[in-house]
Amino acid sequence: MRKSLKEIAEIIDGELIGDSGIVITGVSGIKEAREGDITFIANPKYKNLIDSTQASAIIISAEEQIKADIPLIQTENPSLAFVKVLEIFSREKVNRVAIGIHASAVIGKNVQLSKDLTIQAYAVIEDNVRMGDRVVIYPGVYIGKGVQIGNDTVIYPQVSIRQEVIIGNRVIIHNGTVIGSDGFGYETLNGIHHKIPQLGTVVIEDDVEIGASVTIDRARFDKTLIGRGAKIDNLVQIAHNVVIGPNSIIIAQTGISGSVTVGKNVILAGQVGVAGHISIGDNTIAAAQSGISKDLPPDSRVMGSPARPFGLTKRIQAVIKRLPELFKKILDLDKKIENLEKKIGKTKDYR
Repeated sequence: MRKSLKEIAEIIDGELIGDSGIVITGVSGIKEAREGDITFIANPKYKNLIDSTQASAIIISAEEQIKADIPLIQTENPSLAFVKVLEIFSREKVNRVAIGIHASAVIGKNVQLSKDLTIQAYAVIEDNVRMGDRVVIYPGVYIGKGVQIGNDTVIYPQVSIRQEVIIGNRVIIHNGTVIGSDGFGYETLNGIHHKIPQLGTVVIEDDVEIGASVTIDRARFDKTLIGRGAKIDNLVQIAHNVVIGPNSIIIAQTGISGSVTVGKNVILAGQVGVAGHISIGDNTIAAAQSGISKDLPPDSRVMGSPARPFGLTKRIQAVIKRLPELFKKILDLDKKIENLEKKIGKTKDYR
């Protein structure tokens, strides 16, 4: 992959200071960069590395007035601009896989295959599957009957997508993830657990990324929904009939019980647990290991188990740290009270 600085400046809508003809062949952090790489500075504390970096160009803030011996691209948001550059180079790497269908792939009946499709070794595509353009299916992927996959979606090795699941455009699904497995539903009678059929599906909207070893269960009825632009980290469990709102971020080892509704732009940090049949409002942030058992209104900031507002939980934690000291004070006070009661009791006896 090769891009001139002029091309990169146009892509990120930046102002180029320096030689526009320099060719960029890679991206890297400012400490690790080598000749041919482009890097960025978003945090002022890294400005002292400008003179020592080996990078061929640096993306900086438009507000910075920096003199350097290498070309600079000034932009309103260096971090976001660098992400755009990373996307260009990473997309090129993904697209290097050979277009076409490997001889060992198993393709069912009435499968709709579009242009520039890649299906690698030992993938299994069941009947009535529909795939958009430029889809990449890595080795060992299983795609069940009637699945729909949009354009430019990438599915990495050992992913299983069960029947009738719908996946949008530009979705990325990492290794070992299972989408559309049965929801965990049983009716218990006389000590015997009777399985409740799970007749719904899963819908993954556009621009979603799903990490490795994630499990997303199909709905009992209707659908489990992952909204547009949502990002799901590794090892996340999403149960049946859950709705994840657009642009929400679900971080590793979070578990979301059935029929939960998560609003838009929500962040659930690592190991958050969410009880079933509750609603989490838009723009909520739950700190790591929060236990959410009740509805949360929009713009909530919670932590702890049970989850409480940040300020309250911090005060509780501060008190908990002092418990040994406070307990000792209580024992001392109790002893003093006991001594006072004895003295009062003796006085009464003399009277």
